[in-house]
Amino acid sequence: MNLFIVILLVVFGVGLLVAELFLLPGFGVAGLFGFGMLIASVVVAYKYISALAGHITLGAVLVLSILATYAFFKSRVVEKMGLDTQIDSKVGLADPGKKINDLKQNEDEKK
Repeated sequence: MNLFIVILLVVFGVGLLVAELFLLPGFGVAGLFGFGMLIASVVVAYKYISALAGHITLGAVLVLSILATYAFFKSRVVEKMGLDTQIDSKVGLADPGKKINDLKQNEDEKK
């Protein structure tokens, strides 16, 4: 029964981390619960099963987390989330003696 709990905690923990990376923006509740479940799975494996099971669980958690992060960065989700647009417009800066109203009048005259 303890092994089943450890497996469920690992699966749901990695699932929540993947959901946080791919679906939900920012570092929020799903990420915190995901990390908490992964830590809890390792603790349960060490405490209630054996040291060997704890080592295996810790290794599995690390490998699955690294694979999920690698898959995230290799996917096109990162490209969609990032800003890669270049802005070519220029802003006319005011001279120290000019007022805002003078700038607005100059822009109206150019139109």
